Amino acid sequence: MMSTARPAAFRRPEVLAAGAATVTVVLWASAFVSIRSAGEAYSPGALALGRLLSGVLTLGVICLLRREGLPARPAWRGIAISGLLWFGVYMVVLNWGEQQVDAGTAALVVNVGPILIALLGARLLGDALPPRLLAGMAVSFAGAVTVGLSMSGEGGSSLFGVVLCLLAAVAYAGGVVAQKPALGHASALQVTTFGCLAGAVLCLPFTGQLVTEAADAPVSATLNMVYLGVFPTALAFTTWAYALARTTAGRMGATTYAVPALVVLMSWLALGEVPGLLTLAGGALCLAGVAVSRSRRRARAATPDEVTGSRPENVSRSA
Repeated sequence: MMSTARPAAFRRPEVLAAGAATVTVVLWASAFVSIRSAGEAYSPGALALGRLLSGVLTLGVICLLRREGLPARPAWRGIAISGLLWFGVYMVVLNWGEQQVDAGTAALVVNVGPILIALLGARLLGDALPPRLLAGMAVSFAGAVTVGLSMSGEGGSSLFGVVLCLLAAVAYAGGVVAQKPALGHASALQVTTFGCLAGAVLCLPFTGQLVTEAADAPVSATLNMVYLGVFPTALAFTTWAYALARTTAGRMGATTYAVPALVVLMSWLALGEVPGLLTLAGGALCLAGVAVSRSRRRARAATPDEVTGSRPENVSRSA
């Protein structure tokens, strides 16, 4: 009788990576609710700096408790690039861009990011672009745009805002692709901690704004900013790095298309914003696309002859 221990052990890292990715997208979805509150009291740069400082403090304490040392030298290049692009430029520019454009335009432009990740991963990292991944991303992208358009108000869009959102998408994609090689030389916690630190250093020019605005901001806005640093940044970026180290950049990027669907659900539960049919349809498309992009082609079952390299009578003799 064949043992099932090996298949179960083989799938365990895959299951853990999927769980880590799930934690990431749930926390990143929750960030949109908190940003809505904190963004009313804090400017884009100040909000990014406050969030990153909270994240650095949290991650630093965890590193001390776990006695994590410095990352290996080969990891520093990827950590620095991903920290500056993703933790620094992306957070500031996205906060700024979403103040300039309506939700539909932001969804259309920013959600180009996962597509760029797949293309850059194929070009720079040698990642494969299987048809299922491309098809799933196309479906999810359509769903993300549908959600954005259905939740848009009467706000307009400026060319400057579109450029900011596009810059955010490019920074996000570049950061993810730069982070992937670093994870081959350092732990997920190390990569996240020092990447967050690099982003915080880049945002230090906003210190004056943060101090001034914190003095006048309501407690709820400041608590939401701290929440963004502790959970969607410190925890979610670490679980992201853990999962990214165990799969391709393109597949991880496609996973983030679940975020718009979760935002719809959380806005419904936390803010009482009842979604319309178009919004629900867009969320369903997002989740369907993620399922397709993460699915794998079923391997053809091997025949007894192929397994043993013998004739059927030899198989029955060994059974």
